[in-house]
Amino acid sequence: MNTFAESAATALQLVMGADPTLYSIVGRSLAVSGLACLIACTAGLGLGAWVATSRFAGRGALLTVLNTLLALPSVVVGLVVYLLLSRSGPLGFLGWLFSFKAMVLAQALLVLPVCMALTRQVVEETEAANGEQLESLGARSLLRSLLLAWDERFALVTVLIACFGRAVSEVGAVMIVGGNIDGFTRVMTTAIALETSKGDLPLALALGLVLLAVVLALNALLHLVRNFTPAALHVRVDPA
Repeated sequence: MNTFAESAATALQLVMGADPTLYSIVGRSLAVSGLACLIACTAGLGLGAWVATSRFAGRGALLTVLNTLLALPSVVVGLVVYLLLSRSGPLGFLGWLFSFKAMVLAQALLVLPVCMALTRQVVEETEAANGEQLESLGARSLLRSLLLAWDERFALVTVLIACFGRAVSEVGAVMIVGGNIDGFTRVMTTAIALETSKGDLPLALALGLVLLAVVLALNALLHLVRNFTPAALHVRVDPA
């Protein structure tokens, strides 16, 4: 039996056997990414919708910055957060470096521009079709952005899933600010990198399988949301 087959068989045993080390890492990873997305998307959805429906000086520059941040490497975010939270940094007094909170902060900053940019695009397309009608009814920018966001709520679920996928699959930022400490700040991606370098291929492969399963579940959820139409939205019109 070759190394890959042996590693795959052992990896499946770890996954099916609910290995405590494996699922401790998975749980921590999902907690970090979930909380980071909750924080970032709570702000990002509102800000993105507002930018889509507002016209102000410097809007074009802001959109350019947002689109640029979509390609921002996670290691750069990790470096910035590290400098902010280091002992000599402006937020060093918090004592968050190499902690769960530092990883949440780094991923939230990484996800925020993604959420804002994608939300802005979704709402702006709806604004082009329905914005004038809402404005003629007296809806100002804030109310208009909320109404348009609600109208595109199913499309915005795609944005949320994309943001979570961005967070849960990144490695650079959490590696830098979390330190990859066993039992405290080790998450799926950092553990895969570490275990591969150590030669513990079964655990690394098992974590990779779980990560793929999480992404597959998110895409399955997205498919269901796209194809789900609440019965309450169906209106039956009887012929006169």
